[in-house]
Amino acid sequence: MSAVQETVTEAPAIDAVPKKAMTLSLGTSLIVLLAFLVVPLFVKNFIIFQLTTVLIYGIAVLALNILTGGSGQFSLGQSAFYALGAYTAAILIEHANMNYALTLPIAGLICFVFGFLFGLPALRLSGVYLALATFALAVAMPQLLKLNFIEHWTGGVQGLVVTKPDAPFGLPMSQDMWLYYFTLAISIGIYIAAVNLLKSRSGRAMMAIRDNEIAASAMGVDVALYKTLAFGISAGITGVAGGLGAIAVQFVAPDSYTIQLAIALFLGMVVGGVGWLPGSIVGAAFIVFVPNIAEGISKGLSGAVFGVLLFIVIFLVPHGARQVAFVAQSLIGKIRKN
Repeated sequence: MSAVQETVTEAPAIDAVPKKAMTLSLGTSLIVLLAFLVVPLFVKNFIIFQLTTVLIYGIAVLALNILTGGSGQFSLGQSAFYALGAYTAAILIEHANMNYALTLPIAGLICFVFGFLFGLPALRLSGVYLALATFALAVAMPQLLKLNFIEHWTGGVQGLVVTKPDAPFGLPMSQDMWLYYFTLAISIGIYIAAVNLLKSRSGRAMMAIRDNEIAASAMGVDVALYKTLAFGISAGITGVAGGLGAIAVQFVAPDSYTIQLAIALFLGMVVGGVGWLPGSIVGAAFIVFVPNIAEGISKGLSGAVFGVLLFIVIFLVPHGARQVAFVAQSLIGKIRKN
């Protein structure tokens, strides 16, 4: 008995995940926010549209980061929830004449329910097998959207055209600029909510499951509840991103939400840094702008050029933008001390 007591006493403590490691400092956050507020005032509408796309993908990547970086569950099916949110918003706008802003919480709620329900059978799976199950969901979704009995609502293979909203209250700004600031406001709200979630008791429970599921269960964490809850929250946020994407692009079609979108979101999470929420916007910028850069280098071999650029990034910074940010923070700290 004494040997057991000594073993327990001498066991090394597990360090908690530092809360500051998930976010930027207040000063850096304000600088980034100021840049997002000011840049659209000096660029053309097409650049504003691209920046809006970055914000939308950033929301989707952040949602995947909560699932994978927060609870340790791999998913290649985020494109399915993105598509569900996009079609929900498009159908409500075009068939129910609902205000575009009101469609977003509905899209998020519907995707949350579907994500939570999908998470129930997924409890029996983990690692590669869970990734394969979500991969099957992503592959099936475009085909499901083409079914004849829902073609009246979805438009079938032709898709649906969505009306882009004008700026309210007669504000003197273009549709693209208004939609950008509208998306930015939603992005900030979701980011703050995600940070608070991971710092809360539920977030700590998810991260405990990520680090050691057996130990978390032994400490009284309801593993089944928090794993399905993580799926639901991730799917809900992705649904909001999908709804915003439908409004920004003004069009939804089944072939716009293939497995390539799911892989792109997963890639954005890896480039941004798994578990580091600010990296979501960096990963989104990577998947939006780098393909254009690759095409500018060589139109015929754009895919190969993109692969080479991706290989260089992963080789130099295997932990993504998080690694770059921590190195920069360390250098700044040393400079201040000197």
